[in-house]
Order: sequence, then structure tokens, then C-alpha cells
Amino acid sequence: MDVSRRNVFRAAAALSLPAAASAKTAKEARSPGRFYLTEILGNPTSKDVTIARQVGLKWVISNGGMARARKEDYVEAVRQHKEAFAAAGMGIAGVEGHPVPFEKIKLGLDGRDEQIENTKWAIEALAKNGINMICYNFMAGLGWTRTNQSVPERGGALTSEFDLTAAEAQGLTQYGEVSEEKMWANCEYFIKAVMPVADKWKVKMALHPDDPPLSPLRGIARIINSKRNYERIMDMVPSPYNGVTFCQANFLLMKEDIYSLAKLWCQRKKVFFVHYRDVTGDKTHFRETFHDNGPTDMVKMLEIYSKAGFDGPIRPDHAPALAGEAEGGKASGYTIGGKVLAFGYMKGIMDSLGLRYE
Repeated sequence: MDVSRRNVFRAAAALSLPAAASAKTAKEARSPGRFYLTEILGNPTSKDVTIARQVGLKWVISNGGMARARKEDYVEAVRQHKEAFAAAGMGIAGVEGHPVPFEKIKLGLDGRDEQIENTKWAIEALAKNGINMICYNFMAGLGWTRTNQSVPERGGALTSEFDLTAAEAQGLTQYGEVSEEKMWANCEYFIKAVMPVADKWKVKMALHPDDPPLSPLRGIARIINSKRNYERIMDMVPSPYNGVTFCQANFLLMKEDIYSLAKLWCQRKKVFFVHYRDVTGDKTHFRETFHDNGPTDMVKMLEIYSKAGFDGPIRPDHAPALAGEAEGGKASGYTIGGKVLAFGYMKGIMDSLGLRYE
């Protein structure tokens, strides 16, 4: 966006360090925070991992490697998973998408206690392998939802869209109607059971917002959709390990002031992970944009995170699919081409503003 570009140029012009100073020196001199540039990748031998290394990434967000293992084997499963990425030149900065099955917990179904126990074992296994962040969500039954994955973006790139009318036309899910009271009870049951284990092992539990952040969706209530509700969850078990995945676009769709909220929670050390993305529209009808083509001041966001002391992984989420990437004519949001643009964009901003990253 034009505002962001102007801010980059102003920041570059304002740098007072000698011309011979290195970019590293500038970052260390000007930035209290630190970003670990990451991409979510599942297969350490994939072409996407090779591309990620070629554009300078050292860190990956993974699934943890435990989904098919017995809980007694979790530590070894994570070790092997970590070593496979290390062989590709990548360290694991955190886990995203529930390291072990989780759906019965969110819906309060029979078997949730077993899934909670497995989650506790998974937290311990990750900690013993030096991995200290889990991005989890409480979107029951549906997960993140889009109704159209073939929407044109700039130059004919394909992106995804959510439209509430189209979603409602699909009717209820197999789980029928689930009330907000039920979802709150399920969430509290989980938080009170698991957070003491996260405390013990010093693993940051980074709760991702609902996507889209509206309730109900196809009959199922959603509760992770406002600053107020986040505060309620963090107050259930006050802990330095009970915090937030700051997925920018979802907070924008909530109509929160994302600039002041990012600053507040970073200063409180509650932001453990950042999803750097942008959308246009509102929570009932929106589409993903390229990282340089949406309404948010993306330069300002990176500056806020850094100045407020954020020290953790960041990844550019849900990029449009470039020519030839949209399998079956649909954008998944996870193809690598748009991410290459995003990483270049992010590095340019960070270098211009003197923000630390690796």
C-alpha cells in the first residue's frame, strides 16, 4: 500500500548511522525486539523447504511430528522430526495446528480427557526437544473457513474469500448447534487442565483467534473473537505461558484497534507468535490480499511489534497463489510464491527501520 511505502522511504532517510555500518549493527542499535522469520512447512525434504532456505529462512513452524505416535514415543518422534529439519538447515521455532488430535476437547465429546492427557505429554515432549511454543485454536467443528478459493487478486493471482451468506447456505455441520456457554465451558476445562503443565515445562500456549471472528458459524458458537474474550481466557489461569497468536487480519476483522492492541499485548509479553497478513472487507465478507496490497499499515505493525519488545516467530500467512500455483484452480493460501514476495517485503521494511530479525 502507498502509505507503507512512504513510511519505508522516510525510515530509510532518517537512519543516522554511518553509511558503512552493517545492517546487523543497525538492527542491534535500533530495535529492542527480535523476529524469527518462519514459514509453516510439513515435509523437510520438500521443494518449499529448499526455496525457504534459498530466500534466507532459518526457521520453520512445523506440526511436531507426533500425530501418529503413541504418547510414550512422543519425545523420540519430536527428536526425529527436529533432526530431519536440521538436516535441511532449518530449526523449529514452534508448532502450529495442534500437535496431537484435539477436536473432542473443543467440542466437549467423550474422549476429551484422553486428548488432554496426550496434549500434556506433547507439551513435555516438545520442551525436552527445545521447542517452546504451540499455536492452537478453539475453532470447533470447522477450523478456519473460506467459501471461495478462486477470487482474482492483483494481476490475476488467485486468493480466498469468506462470505457469510454462502456459509449459511451450507447449513449446520454434523455437530448441530453448539452454544457459547458450551464452548466457554469446554475452553475453561482445557485451560485449567493444561496450563499448569505448560507452566512446568515453560511452553508458550499461543491461542489463535477464530477465523472468521464471528459467532455462530454454521450453528457452532465461536468465542475467540474479541480482546475482551482473550482477556477472559488469559485470566482463567494467569500465567506467563498463557497468551496469543496475533493473527493481524482477524483482529482487524474484529474491529479492534490492532495497532494499540499489538503494542499493549507485546508490552505485557503476551504475544508469542505473529501471523503477518492482511484482508479487505469485513468479518461477514472479506478476501485475502497480498501483503503489500491491503488496508493495514504493515510497516507500522512491524515497528510496533519490535518497539514493544516482541521476541518470537513471525510468518506471512495466507498469501495468494501466483500463476501456476493454484491446484485445481483454487488458492490454498499456503503456496510458496506469494510468501517469497512477503519475505522480501518484510526484510525490506525491517532493514529500513533497523529491526532485528533472523
